[in-house]
Amino acid sequence: MLPGPDVPRLSAVVLIRNETLADATAVHELNVAAFEGSTEADLVDALRGHTFPYVSLVADDKGVIAGHILFTPVHLPGHPRARLMALAPLAVLPGYQRSGVGSALVEAGLARAREAGAGAVVVLGHPGYYPRFGFVPASRHGIHCTYTNSGEVPDEAYMILELQPGHLEGLAGCVEYHAAFSAV
Repeated sequence: MLPGPDVPRLSAVVLIRNETLADATAVHELNVAAFEGSTEADLVDALRGHTFPYVSLVADDKGVIAGHILFTPVHLPGHPRARLMALAPLAVLPGYQRSGVGSALVEAGLARAREAGAGAVVVLGHPGYYPRFGFVPASRHGIHCTYTNSGEVPDEAYMILELQPGHLEGLAGCVEYHAAFSAV
């Protein structure tokens, strides 16, 4: 779908880059605006600098932070070789949505997660959006999370993407997130 007349088009001017400390306030405000509340913004603030590896990218449109994506490590108990990261959250300013900013952030973020050593990425998100990047329901690989176990979210909303071929072989279980996910 093409952006409407009031939506900026993604161009070479929008730069996908690592988040810097100077971006923290803008990233917080962006997440509040995108999610119409502070839960995701508070999560990003709580995770910043407290996990490794940590992939945090922004879409910079001539100084306007138009989008942000975060990847942090998650744990799969009983599988010490598992190198999993969670994509959470992805936020795009309302005026930039449907312009390609989110897709550019996901693609760049997945590349950076792979470079950081991640074997796979999980996401709790819209089942109509993430499959375009190769995500499939995590349950196909025997992987789930507390949100799917409790019935809070449908199974198809918890997805996984294998970044390193064969990484998911023999893995199964319930993914554990950083404590900050429970605190917000």
